[in-house]
Amino acid sequence: MEPMTMLMLASTAVSAGGQILGGIGEKKSADLNAFNIETDKKLNKAQALQESEARRAEYDVATASNIAAFAAMGRDIDDRSVQAFLKNQKEVFGEDLGRAEMQTSMQSRKSDIAASTERRRGRNTLLASTISAAGTIGQGAMNYRRVKAPSSKAGNE
Repeated sequence: MEPMTMLMLASTAVSAGGQILGGIGEKKSADLNAFNIETDKKLNKAQALQESEARRAEYDVATASNIAAFAAMGRDIDDRSVQAFLKNQKEVFGEDLGRAEMQTSMQSRKSDIAASTERRRGRNTLLASTISAAGTIGQGAMNYRRVKAPSSKAGNE
């Protein structure tokens, strides 16, 4: 085999291998990005839980303070206006928690979609690089046949 032919075949193989390795690298990068997105999702959930617990503690302290203030004013805890005030505060607290849970749920779904999209991007890049490498190999084979064909005819004459 002639040195130029060997060089052409080697060049084709290196090019195809590089394309495949590039796709593999992009897939690994996408998988890592997806993992990071999922890790952030877990951290956000933990933070939301901590904030919810802090709200609960604030509510409990505020409720105890309000009850103490009513008692200091000589108001009975069973008084209807005191009960209405405490009930309203509890409803406001519940609405705050509901909004926070809804926001956390929406952010969690957004993270799921982002991680899934990132994984799909990696798979698509790997597939595209594999197809491109196959095309490079096919082109190399065609070039080899073109280069080889004239020398075969010249040798037969």
